[in-house]
Amino acid sequence: MMLDPYLVLGLLLLGSCTGFMAGLLGVGGGMLLVPFMTLLLARQGVEGSLAVKMAIATSMATILFTSLSSVRAHHRRGAIRWDLVTSLAPGILLGGLVSGVGVFAMLKGTSLALFFALFVGFSATQMLFNRQPKSSRQMPGLVGRWGAGAFIGTVSGLVGAGGGFLSVPFMTWCNVPMHRAVATSAALGFPIALANTVGYVIGGWQMESHVAASVGYLWLPGWLIVACASVVTAPWGARMAHKLDVAQLKKIFALMLYGLAGYMLSRASL
Repeated sequence: MMLDPYLVLGLLLLGSCTGFMAGLLGVGGGMLLVPFMTLLLARQGVEGSLAVKMAIATSMATILFTSLSSVRAHHRRGAIRWDLVTSLAPGILLGGLVSGVGVFAMLKGTSLALFFALFVGFSATQMLFNRQPKSSRQMPGLVGRWGAGAFIGTVSGLVGAGGGFLSVPFMTWCNVPMHRAVATSAALGFPIALANTVGYVIGGWQMESHVAASVGYLWLPGWLIVACASVVTAPWGARMAHKLDVAQLKKIFALMLYGLAGYMLSRASL
């Protein structure tokens, strides 16, 4: 697959936007990447169902870079709850591997698009309504955190996102302050991306429809170009996150998710 200058420019712009959103909202950028990456791949002649899968896999792989870039900016401000990162990570790794190697490969691309749309729409509604947690509610114990991590890792792998759309609402529901939840979610993006990317490569290794310059479901040119752009802009988003209040962050998060859910719902109906 030859890359024309306009495609490269589009990938650079996409990477810049998703990197900024990853730092701002702790969502890893995948929620923005998947719909646009699906569109770009489809315009390159990739069959619709496969385009969705490759977009999800490539989106997740870019989070390996985006996460590290935004984490450094959040860590400098002391906003990351590293105790939550280490206790949620084991479940995330397990869930990500199960999702990437098994469940992802078995599902059709249209089913994944529908799942993406419905779950993201639900997450947006929860955030927009701003339901306040009980003051006594705290994070669960170690076993509960492993279970939550496994769920986050598995679902994130099915939609190609860094888990922020699940981990941020979960942590705020457990009375973790919004800014700390966003920062901690950014740190969780790396183990989520690592486990699922390995799974996508293994799960798609023997697929019948092979796309040039791809490894499994991973589209290498899109991955590298988007990743290079996103690591530059992710720290800008992280700095902006500490200047906005909680209400603004939640509204931005919810509105962004609604728009992307609508697009992927349209893809599921094709």
